[in-house]
Amino acid sequence: MLEVAGVNSYYGKAHVLRDLSFEAPRGHVVALLGRNGAGKSTTMKSIMQLVRPASGRIVFQGVDIVGFPAHRVAKMGLGYVPEDRRVFTDLTVSENLLVGRQPPRDGAPTWTEEMLFELFPNLAERRTNRGKALSGGEQQMLTIARTLMGNPSFILLDEPSEGVAPVIVEQMAQVIAQLKSEGLTVLLSEQNLHFAQAVADLVVIIESGVQVYHGTLDDLTAHPEIRDTYLAA
Repeated sequence: MLEVAGVNSYYGKAHVLRDLSFEAPRGHVVALLGRNGAGKSTTMKSIMQLVRPASGRIVFQGVDIVGFPAHRVAKMGLGYVPEDRRVFTDLTVSENLLVGRQPPRDGAPTWTEEMLFELFPNLAERRTNRGKALSGGEQQMLTIARTLMGNPSFILLDEPSEGVAPVIVEQMAQVIAQLKSEGLTVLLSEQNLHFAQAVADLVVIIESGVQVYHGTLDDLTAHPEIRDTYLAA
C-alpha cells in the first residue's frame, strides 16, 4: 500500500534520511524503530510531504506523492498523528473531532463521533472538556480520534506511547489492534520495543536515516544481535 524507495531528506544542509527504502503492505501494522534522532519523525513528515524529499519515490496506492502538497496527501487517505499532538486547546473534545471531519472515501472505514467515543471511553467522559484540561494520554487519544474523523485508509502514528501512563499505553495497543481489524494499514514510529512487539506485524529499523533491518518480529527476536546493536540504549 505504501512504498518508500531511495528517499533522501534534508533539514537545511543536514542529510537526515539516506536512501531510505521499505514497504508497508495493506492491512498490516509496520513498526518503524530506532533510537532517538534516528530519523523516524522525519520519515513520517517526508511521507506526508511536510518535509520534501530531495530524491526518491514515495508511492501510496500506486501514485508517487513526492512533491504533492500535504493537504492533497491527506485527501488521498493518509492520516497523520504527529508526535507533539497539536490538539486545539481552547476547543472541546467534540469540537476537536469536528475539525478533523472529512467525507467518507472508498476503501476506508467511516468513523463517527459516537464510534470514536466507543473506541476511546476516556474521551466520551470528557467530551465537553477543553483540550487544555486533558492529560497527556487523553490528548494523545484525542489526536488519534481527530485523525480518524478524516476516514483514512492508512494512518501514521508518531511515537504514540511516548510520555503517557502505562495504562494508556495498554489502551493504545488495543486501539491499534482495533484499527487493523477495521482494515486500516498502520505505520507506527516507536522507541518502545515492548509496545511495538504487542501490535506490529513487521519491523523496520533505521539508524542515522538508513534502513538497517526490515522483517518480521519473529525474525528480529531470533537475531538479538540486531536488537542489541540498533535498539539498545
